[in-house]
Parts: sequence; structure tokens; C-alpha cells
Amino acid sequence: MKGIAAFLALMTFAGAACAADKFKSGVFEPARLAPEIALIGSDGGELSLGKYRGKVVVLGFGFSHCPEICPTTLDRLAKARKRLGASGAQMQVVYVTVDPGRDTPERLRTYLAAFDPGFVGGTGTAAQIDKVQKEYGIVAAKTMGRDPRTYGVDHSSFVYLVDREGRLRVMVPYGRSAEDIAHDVALLLKK
Repeated sequence: MKGIAAFLALMTFAGAACAADKFKSGVFEPARLAPEIALIGSDGGELSLGKYRGKVVVLGFGFSHCPEICPTTLDRLAKARKRLGASGAQMQVVYVTVDPGRDTPERLRTYLAAFDPGFVGGTGTAAQIDKVQKEYGIVAAKTMGRDPRTYGVDHSSFVYLVDREGRLRVMVPYGRSAEDIAHDVALLLKK
């Protein structure tokens, strides 16, 4: 009986170890090269994914006037980065606006710094943003409020994890916990 209990305990441990090596979110199989972006960064300089080769890039899309989804996502990304400890320096969040009319580099810099000063925003012309959205399958549409001077933007709310070699590896759905995001980034950092 003790032998069976020991065997079951070993199998449970082995199963947990295997689960620890699997991504918590959707995986791109096979991984493919992430489409390059050419935008203006929140630092005022040129923004490209190639600039961050060697790091795991967390690529998200949103806007600074977003009332709920974007702040929730950015808060979880900041917490995930902190959970990684020293390895968090190897995780670069790049947040591309879906509202280039209002999101200037300065506005994005101020907005993102409230979550983590290391986060980088991307903006550009409407045509540049449309091109990036199409390449990544992002859907965004303005929604008008009661006041015609105000509007929101409904948009895709997942984020991509791009590995150190620039390949799309994981798609993280909205609502995933900071712990799950940190887990997936940590797996990519090991590779």
C-alpha cells in the first residue's frame, strides 16, 4: 500500500512539474516571426520590435482614455513584471495606441509611467496604426458618447508575447492573472 501511495505521489509531482513547463495562454504552433512595427515611441524616438531583440516583448493595444480594460491589463502587466524580480528587466511592454488622434508620445509616456516607467507606447498616423492593427489582427472602432466631442474605442483586448528572437509565441486573453502572465514570460526567458 505504501508503494502505491509513493508511486501516486511521484506521479502527482511529475504531473505538476510538466504543467509548470506549459504555457497558461494560447500558443502559436508553429511560432512565426512577429510583424515589425515602425511607429513613434513614447520617448519621442523611433519604435520597432527589433529594438528589443534579446528581451521578451509583451505587445498590447489600447488607448489612454480607456476606462477599464486597458488600465486593468497594464496593471496586471506591471504586477507580472514585478513578480519576475530581476528577470523583469528582460520583459519589455510595448503598448500601441488604437487612438492616434489623442494619444501623442507625451500623453502615452505619462499614461504608461503610472503603471511602470519602463513601459513604452507607440503611436503614429492613422494609416500607420491601421497597418499595424491589420498585421496583428486587431479590431478597433470608435464609439460615440452622448457628447459628440467625446468618444471611446472598442478594441481587441489580448496581448502577444514575442520571444527573444522576435517570434510570436503566445496570445494572452484579457483577464489572465499577473501570475499566469509572469509564468508564461518566465518560460520564454528560459529559452
